[in-house]
Amino acid sequence: MRALLSEAPGGPETLVFRDIDPPVAGLGQLLIDVKACAINFPDVLIIEDKYQLKPPRPFAPGSEIAGVVSALGEGVSGFAVGDRVIAATGFGGLVETVAVASASAYALPARFSFEQGAALLMTYGTAIHALLDRGRMSDGETVLILGAAGGVGIAAIELAKAFGGRVVAGVSSEAKGEIAREAGADDVVVYPRAPFDKDASKALAGAFKDALGPHGADIVFDIVGGDYCEPALRSMAWQGRYLVVGFPAGIPAPPLNLALLKGCDICGVFWGAFAARDPKANAAHIARLFDLWAKGKISPRVTETYALEQGGDAIAKLASRQAVGKLVVTM
Repeated sequence: MRALLSEAPGGPETLVFRDIDPPVAGLGQLLIDVKACAINFPDVLIIEDKYQLKPPRPFAPGSEIAGVVSALGEGVSGFAVGDRVIAATGFGGLVETVAVASASAYALPARFSFEQGAALLMTYGTAIHALLDRGRMSDGETVLILGAAGGVGIAAIELAKAFGGRVVAGVSSEAKGEIAREAGADDVVVYPRAPFDKDASKALAGAFKDALGPHGADIVFDIVGGDYCEPALRSMAWQGRYLVVGFPAGIPAPPLNLALLKGCDICGVFWGAFAARDPKANAAHIARLFDLWAKGKISPRVTETYALEQGGDAIAKLASRQAVGKLVVTM
């Protein structure tokens, strides 16, 4: 079968296209013929050995897939050959066939495309876990979302609106601001590209506060990190929750006196670990996502598709922070 592999640490240009032996379904596993594989920021990091998960090489990046069950391993129940499914894989998705634990797979209704199905689990799974479990979001709260035009950002906008929130979207361009508004954002702040000096940081904090209003942000959903963190933290409401989701702009070091002055929580969000540690709670979230999707409250936005041999280009575009919505590799 065909696969896009990382054989040595490096950027997307180091990935190689190979023919390899297909996998065999082991105990408790499904064999899935992959139809689509979404690209996520961990794919940028994992091939450079900068992610917390470091699989032995060679390996294929790609952490969420959609496809058709082609074989069942021993002990598998609840699935049949020919079922349409989605699954979170951690890595290994940029292949034609993959073996995954049946516990990590979910049935994909026929009314949803493989491309959209591949774009659901990590983005919307992360967003719903962040907002409900870590952010303890309630109806009527105000949410500031940084990096709001990317896959996770759009998911966070849609879900925050579905849960009764007011959303202020932080983006890096007017074009991305339009995407955020289309997703449901109530207001948009277009921020400049970091790094920021003290005056620029203060100005961005002021822009956030102007958009949020005198109450501030009950929840900050930070997918970006870097110099964007401190201005967002300064715009928080009393006893707000600052959600640390990712840091493509760098790992920030915010002045913790701000957390004291705001009486706020700084909460880490690691959906993969949550899903592994509490699979029942995660499954309940996924069921709720399918319900919201069926009701039209959410809809994964696939903006570009790539052939398998072009998977490196998709990862490179995400790494450059030029991607809007979700990029998906199709087989």
